[in-house]
Amino acid sequence: MVMKHQVTVRSSGHQFLVESGESVLDAALRQGIALPYGCRGGSCGACMGAVLAGEFQYPDGVPAGISDADAESGKALFCQAQCRSDLIIEAHEVASAADIEVRNLPVRVQVKEELAHDVMRLYLKLPKSERLQFLAGQYIDIVLKATGHRRAFSMANAPHDDEFIELHIRHALGGEFTDYVFAAMGEKALLRIEGPLGTFVLREDTDRPWLFVAGGTGFAPLKAMIEHAIAKGETRPMHLFWGVRAKRDLYLADLPAKWARDYPNIHFTPVLSEPMAEDGWEGEIGWVHEAVVRAYPDVSPYDIYIGGPPVMVEACRDAFLARGGSMDHMFSDSFDYAALTRDKV
Repeated sequence: MVMKHQVTVRSSGHQFLVESGESVLDAALRQGIALPYGCRGGSCGACMGAVLAGEFQYPDGVPAGISDADAESGKALFCQAQCRSDLIIEAHEVASAADIEVRNLPVRVQVKEELAHDVMRLYLKLPKSERLQFLAGQYIDIVLKATGHRRAFSMANAPHDDEFIELHIRHALGGEFTDYVFAAMGEKALLRIEGPLGTFVLREDTDRPWLFVAGGTGFAPLKAMIEHAIAKGETRPMHLFWGVRAKRDLYLADLPAKWARDYPNIHFTPVLSEPMAEDGWEGEIGWVHEAVVRAYPDVSPYDIYIGGPPVMVEACRDAFLARGGSMDHMFSDSFDYAALTRDKV
């Protein structure tokens, strides 16, 4: 039987359970509580907070990132501290993108995986002593060594799952970076990134249900958001609509289908605009925003998150505004090309 202790963050009242052998920080992130951190190795001190009540231990000894004076005053590094009892702590919680430091870091391509004929998944590994804190839905810039040009890609992994940075890269023919990814990049290649960037993040301070609308690799930031919501135990209704051209473009369709099977509050509707004869498609056909309004003629009760190319985002906004939507409850990540050097779709 795994022993568990409860940790309460005094300022917010948030509570979470920590399993034996698990650090306070790991448990918090796993359950959607965004405590600050940097290296997650006990050396940078970014995760430091105060222990107001209860007992903890450092299984590998007092980490280098905390001074004797801080330790004696009741502070702890939560990336290393493990519970010996229930704890009450004081710690700053990351509530918005503005609370997170933008960093410039080297990364190595750990895995390169073809998901579809024109979509590649990269898993990027940070240096051993570094971790990148971010909010679900944010993106990073890849800074090209030869030219200094930047290419932006949404992170497809949720914040609690940060061993690697996951990117879904669609091949833009003639794209300076994507041509390299598909033709020449090998595993172990070195890149430089800057991030996290962007304010396309979940607004969790209301109880409104969520609609997620993706076009192509706009699925990536929405995947991160939904996986974050699952980790946090979110029970509000969520419905993902994913529009692509043909069945072969639904490059990870089994994943949202599994979410819908495993969680009664999550629904998934794939939409094909130009299904091929061999698809044998019996699902939704047309533009993704049309499928949304067929299912939800009145979208006024919903917060809507839209990720995809500009023309798709604009069509969604127009359609949803005409059906009770409000710009105050619509949030989007528009994957532009040259204007913002966002080589994302």
